[in-house]
Amino acid sequence: MRSERHRKERPRILLCGSAMSFMGGLLSGASPLYGRAGLDLVVHSLGFREAAEFWGIRDPRLAVLVHAIVGGTPAYRREFVDDDVPDGPDDFDAWVCRTVLNPARPIHGEAPYLLAAEPDLRNRSLYHSVLAAVAGGNRTSGGIASAVGRKATDISLPLSVLKNCGLLTSEPDAFRANRTTYHVAEPLITFHHAVVRPETALLSRRRGAARMWEHSRSTFLSRVVGPHFERLCREWVEWHADPATFGGVPIQVASGTVADPVNRTSLEADVVVHGAIGQDQGILLSVGEAKWHKVMNLGHLQRLRRILELLEAKGVDTRHASPACYSGAGFDPELRAAESRGEVVLVDLQRLYHGS
Repeated sequence: MRSERHRKERPRILLCGSAMSFMGGLLSGASPLYGRAGLDLVVHSLGFREAAEFWGIRDPRLAVLVHAIVGGTPAYRREFVDDDVPDGPDDFDAWVCRTVLNPARPIHGEAPYLLAAEPDLRNRSLYHSVLAAVAGGNRTSGGIASAVGRKATDISLPLSVLKNCGLLTSEPDAFRANRTTYHVAEPLITFHHAVVRPETALLSRRRGAARMWEHSRSTFLSRVVGPHFERLCREWVEWHADPATFGGVPIQVASGTVADPVNRTSLEADVVVHGAIGQDQGILLSVGEAKWHKVMNLGHLQRLRRILELLEAKGVDTRHASPACYSGAGFDPELRAAESRGEVVLVDLQRLYHGS
């Protein structure tokens, strides 16, 4: 006989789904479930360090390459590639061909499905074009509109809908309040639009995967891995950097653009850190540059110093700001010597994955 406590308990329903807009609509004002949810929980993907551990990848360079394709979604290892993990850096190219470029593997068609699963997307060709534009390096609304051949006002709704679906993220410029940059939230979608979609015809041919990858690998490194590495560096500052690294607690990490009127150009900073020193908030702690494929040198440090000079000329307090260089290829001896003198913060792959 059931106890009194069990008779009074009401059954609970657990609803799970990956379509963000649809799941959000279940709890909206017009839904029968409105006001009845005991918990609304968004399960985020694994961070880049946790993802490397989950995949069992110890080599930091290989970990970045794999993460630039599959991100931190756990299901992609088990169900979508059947536990196929690259057997070291030399196996990465072959792994790409036998998994994400292999039509026989579920992960091959996952990126288009992520868009098709969203019920609020009507003109799917336009949404695909917007995602392709962002994956191709167009980060501002004006750049995206130009890439898809539309007016900026015509893509404001698609940008908003893609953000609500969790397929795009927006990031305010660290130095220009009226400028926002957009990023594809799911690495697999970036890989699809930057690498796979433009070469679909070649992929369908005999030995197409190997030939297509040989043709597209440079595009992958420049358009996919490079920007992805910049985002990992910002994530490292936000979640893993010790407060002593920049002399304060990082609170806001973004990229930023500074106009250089003398040279009639704009200088971009990939990792801009604002934070707190004691009770003071919003202090500029660091301005950094990230390079995936280049050994960084004193020229990169001079560029960061120029950015700080321009900011100081605009009235920004740069007294606590440290230049920082992030590299996937390392640093030359002169830059290492500058680090030993306390002139710059250096973050390599080993520090990115294992240090603070």
